[in-house]
Amino acid sequence: MCGIVGGWLPGTDGARLPLSLAALSHRGPDGQGSYVDADSGVLLGHVRLAIIDLSDAGRQPMVSDEGPVTLVFNGEIYNHRELRAELEAKGVVFNGRSDTEVLLRLYLDEGMAMLQRLDGIFAFAIHDRRRNELFLVRDALGVKPLYYGEGEYGVAFASEIKALPPLVDFPRRLDAATLHRYLTFLWCPGEGTPFSAVRKLEPGGAICISNGRIVKRWRWYTPPVMRRRRSITDERQAIAQVEAGLRMAVQRQLVSDVPVGAFLSGGLDSSAVVAFAREQLPDLRCFTIEAKGGADSGETEDLPYARRVAAHLGVPLEVVDVDSSRMANDLEEMVWQLDEPLADPAPLNVLYISKLARQAGIKVLLSGAGGDDLFTGYRRHLALRYEPVWSWLPDIARSGLGRLGRALDQRTALGRRAARLFSGMEETGDARLAAYFFWARRDDLVPLYSAEMRNAITGIRAEQPMLDLLAELPPETCPVDRMLALEQRFFLADHNLMYTDKMSMAAGVEVRVPFLDRDLVALAAAIPDRFKQRGREGKWVLKKAMESHLPHDVIYRPKTGFGAPLRRWMRYELREMMADLLSERSLRRRGLFDPQAVQRMIAANDAGKADASYILFSLMCVEIWCRRFVDA
Repeated sequence: MCGIVGGWLPGTDGARLPLSLAALSHRGPDGQGSYVDADSGVLLGHVRLAIIDLSDAGRQPMVSDEGPVTLVFNGEIYNHRELRAELEAKGVVFNGRSDTEVLLRLYLDEGMAMLQRLDGIFAFAIHDRRRNELFLVRDALGVKPLYYGEGEYGVAFASEIKALPPLVDFPRRLDAATLHRYLTFLWCPGEGTPFSAVRKLEPGGAICISNGRIVKRWRWYTPPVMRRRRSITDERQAIAQVEAGLRMAVQRQLVSDVPVGAFLSGGLDSSAVVAFAREQLPDLRCFTIEAKGGADSGETEDLPYARRVAAHLGVPLEVVDVDSSRMANDLEEMVWQLDEPLADPAPLNVLYISKLARQAGIKVLLSGAGGDDLFTGYRRHLALRYEPVWSWLPDIARSGLGRLGRALDQRTALGRRAARLFSGMEETGDARLAAYFFWARRDDLVPLYSAEMRNAITGIRAEQPMLDLLAELPPETCPVDRMLALEQRFFLADHNLMYTDKMSMAAGVEVRVPFLDRDLVALAAAIPDRFKQRGREGKWVLKKAMESHLPHDVIYRPKTGFGAPLRRWMRYELREMMADLLSERSLRRRGLFDPQAVQRMIAANDAGKADASYILFSLMCVEIWCRRFVDA
């Protein structure tokens, strides 16, 4: 696990590359290296977090023995031992034991056809001087991030946006459509970033660059839900295969030359990963968090369940205590580390646990991320039970439900959930599925925008990337699987995985996600929706698979999330910060939002007439991001 940066920048001498490497130093505290091909202008930089083969034989950039191919790689190849054995059988001689060298020599043997053979998480760049090409590749599910930009300077890329400005002078223009998506969802689905000149390489995507220009783009991985498939129809077979599949995925991802630990929230997903990991590592160290200060409302406390699981499995559990004041004070740094203005305090959980793990000598953590995105588990999956009713209702009735949702008292958790349930009622078909992900409606946001911002998003639909993906699915795909396709491509890759990578790497820790093993993803796609969401029971097949491994009350506990008391923060801990970030002077200078409209929303939120804390927090995160990335 590392950080990479570089590009094809004709005419450059590489003098600025060390500045970019410095911006990524937190991702690779164990060393760094660079490669400059002055003739072409290709630059490759790498900062190292040593996990497999800690010797100098694993250093990067790694150059082939013959010299024409150079690789920088961020991630892990879990099946590198099997691939190494195949290559050795062909006569290939290795210099070390790293998965990086396996990747390099596999490319020399098979070229880009090797991608279908990789089991792992990765973002890498390969410069092949023989072909005069530079390849950028991202893993199938998007566990590892990769950003890139193309302009007059050529093409540049990096693991994090903050490493690009030191390397190239790209225009700092803001992308209005992308900002609108951040405010609609609290995160941004699709390839956009706040900079119009910087994009995210999509999960399972690849780019070929030659002479400083992108000459080819392709998707090397097609999610199984997008292919016609045969379902597993026997429920006992499905349960047994899920149990075996998750166990195998966890075992594959234990490969490491440094100690491995695990997140343990006390939820089903992280508990299931720990249950199978301890079969190989009986003294697996686990980590969780106790956020003192309370949630807003409607959340179940995690810590008692985490302790229950740890005692049941006999694993040590270490708890980091965090109070809400510390969390509120760390929000500005959170936005900087994330590279993107996500309006969600949950990433701080990952940061604090990763810091505690690193202090304990743990450089690798297993995560339960992905369980809800493969097998259901979010409230919106439960809401799909009512889709036949919504489809049957006439337009006037659905419009009435939409108005009712907006009129509900959202100061309570029940009122907010009901409002979310009814928020997309005016929509039909796929548009209504996408609307389940909305945090704010267009009608709530547009009045907050300046005239310039309103003009810039004319005709822009925040959910368009989601609609485009749904249009690619086979027409017979059921609503649950259509929703899961959106979870896996967008909510998982552009939100959960993105912040998990950034915040763990800020502490120099690698996070692995066994639920996103490609074989397990394919298995989940083959399981019919009735085994995933059964009535009101989400993740039914996974819960049944874990009944012999975990306590019943843990498996069937209430669903919860990270209950940061943001609504209270906006009145107390964040009040002074909000007054600065959303002041009339600040907003007029930025030119994105209407100061009077924002002040009216603040007043309505203070008076309890509106539940606008997250919208206001979104505006604050955008301004924080602009100050750090645009003004600096």
